[in-house]
Amino acid sequence: MQSAAVSVVATIGYQGATIAGVLQALAEARIELLVDVRAVAGSRRPGFSKTPLAANLRGAGIDYLHLRGLGTPALGRAAARAGRHSEMRAIFRKHLDRQLARAELDALADIVQGGRRVCLLCFEADPAHCHRSLVAKALGELVPIEVRHL
Repeated sequence: MQSAAVSVVATIGYQGATIAGVLQALAEARIELLVDVRAVAGSRRPGFSKTPLAANLRGAGIDYLHLRGLGTPALGRAAARAGRHSEMRAIFRKHLDRQLARAELDALADIVQGGRRVCLLCFEADPAHCHRSLVAKALGELVPIEVRHL
């Protein structure tokens, strides 16, 4: 019996980064699809709001997909901003039980199984303090993946 192939799923946080730096990291990792897992795809950082981000990615030959349902709810974002990371994780784990979050996680699993090189994007630089690590963990429960933090 053959085991399923393990796909690499990257994650990246843009806190303190430039759009040029993020694009370079994505290119070096040969990413084909950036999956934005922010609940609100707006940013004060130049180039990281949804429309300019998608345009910058398109120019680099990378597709963009916003999965809002895999974003952290407002209470979880407030907890993260206050440095209450365990509280944010608990809120997000509960959020993952919601129908939209499950549907989007299943859609992401299908994309990964299709063989595309995917990277999950959120703001927080440290993946240990960001819900994108929880998204990756939940994804790994659906399909065999190796997570690489860029």
